[in-house]
Amino acid sequence: MYARTVPASAVALLSATALLLPGSAAQATAPAGQHDAPAVIAHRGASAYAPENTLAAVDAADRLGIDWVENDVQRTRDGELVVVHDDSLARTTDVEQLFPGRAPWKIKDFTAAEIAKLDAGSWFGHAYAGARVPTLKQYLNRVDRNHQKLLLEIKVPALYPGIERDTLRVLRQEGWLDRRHVKHSLVIQGFGADSVKEVHRQRPDLTTGFLGTPAVADLPEYAAFTDQINPTHTSLTADYVTAVHKLKGVHGRKLRVNTWTVNDAAGAVRVRDFGVDGIITNTPDVVQEAVCS
Repeated sequence: MYARTVPASAVALLSATALLLPGSAAQATAPAGQHDAPAVIAHRGASAYAPENTLAAVDAADRLGIDWVENDVQRTRDGELVVVHDDSLARTTDVEQLFPGRAPWKIKDFTAAEIAKLDAGSWFGHAYAGARVPTLKQYLNRVDRNHQKLLLEIKVPALYPGIERDTLRVLRQEGWLDRRHVKHSLVIQGFGADSVKEVHRQRPDLTTGFLGTPAVADLPEYAAFTDQINPTHTSLTADYVTAVHKLKGVHGRKLRVNTWTVNDAAGAVRVRDFGVDGIITNTPDVVQEAVCS
């Protein structure tokens, strides 16, 4: 999911805020007559305060007391799954300096060993110089160590045939397909309906989400293979949320709505009052305070 990058100067805010917030994010209840507070999901980790999709961003979310983090998964030339948003390494690493003759620097054209050499933090701020692009295995282990939960997005599946199978294999190897994780700590989502269907076909017990805003008339088709409809906040209305909630997803529970990417208090209150179930945000501390006040 694309969203505005917050300046590196926001790093200072993290240190101050982390001292004020509790160690875990509780689901609070809004005043009478309003909706319960939605879950707050740290977009690519707490990406306003640390370089996106790095272990530092996961830890930043943890220090802010945020239970849920979102990430993006792609595949290297030699089959390793790595956590990066863009299908090119150019924006968030120093790949152009280390490998100047290999434009356009697509992830699928680099080996895992080559990607492991890249600096994925300096672009964000000097404090993060030397941060690495994590493998999916490393990312899962960090999220687990922090007792956090994961909203995992399979990126551009058309570039990586079979990535659903590969993702599920790594999840299984790292213990993420046990009953506890499957029931409480893991959602797999994507923009590709066929990809989400494939995840559901291979592991029908998993919770899945579709990224987008299908027409209301088409929602029953999506409810046949997913549990969540996760639209951009700019496409959202209260009526749309109500229409989604009227349907049951593939596991017989009410379809849920997680919206993205909301980074300010007013926007958070707006979508909360629409009745969304979750808010994906670069600034989880700001959203958490707004929706729980």
